[in-house]
Amino acid sequence: MSTIDTGSSYRLAVSAEMVFVDLPFLDRVRRISELGYEVEIWDWTQKDIAALSATGATFSSITGYVTGTLADPDGAEELLRTAEESLKIAEQLDCPRLNLHGTGLDGKGLPVIPSQFVTPTMWLTAARTLTRVAELGERVGRVFTLENLNTAVDHPGTPFATAADTIALVEAVDNPHVRLNLDLYHAQIGEGNLVQLVERALPLIGEIQVADVPGRCEPGTGEIHYPAVAAALGRLGYDGVVGLEGWASADPEQALDRFRAAFTIDR
Repeated sequence: MSTIDTGSSYRLAVSAEMVFVDLPFLDRVRRISELGYEVEIWDWTQKDIAALSATGATFSSITGYVTGTLADPDGAEELLRTAEESLKIAEQLDCPRLNLHGTGLDGKGLPVIPSQFVTPTMWLTAARTLTRVAELGERVGRVFTLENLNTAVDHPGTPFATAADTIALVEAVDNPHVRLNLDLYHAQIGEGNLVQLVERALPLIGEIQVADVPGRCEPGTGEIHYPAVAAALGRLGYDGVVGLEGWASADPEQALDRFRAAFTIDR
């Protein structure tokens, strides 16, 4: 796989769940990799892991649990159990990051346990659960990332959804094996002020994900001026992954060209 030169130290990845959707999944992975991007996947339980590994793609992130939740005791035990299963898959794919949410999500992205209000007990339980998750990651040298989500459009009723929430939890855990998956699409809908958000969160970031608003398609199709975000990342010396977790508005290769252009910094 040839690596894309962004003019900065960060790398680009693409979600195979949302691009080249007319192709069989393995062909999506191969195509993304051939174009020079790292690959991200969601639910690994429905995929041929050996075949994915054999593609030779560089996998950047997978979902880090199958079922379970952060903030209730029974759900936490289930999350930890399935996180251990996910770590085995991450080892097979040589994938460094495993992604988590504030609660389990169903097939439509809705929370399995919706919460309009998060109690102090839920905060404490979530922090304790993430501390145990960090210990799992530390044991095998992998990182779990906690993703912020929006509740206005895509994930109503999800607890610990905002970037402010995920930042607070990751800071409370204070372990480099639990970091932020800072999703700027979700943050724009819920909070905005993206450059200052990146500046605030930078020491805690394990990955950044992007898509434009509205529509959740590639950069350049909505209101976010992603070149300004890219310039901020370059100025701050961010050396992690920027992942496109968005749909192609039309032709998938054109969408990836727009993504690459938005995050290429002129030297």
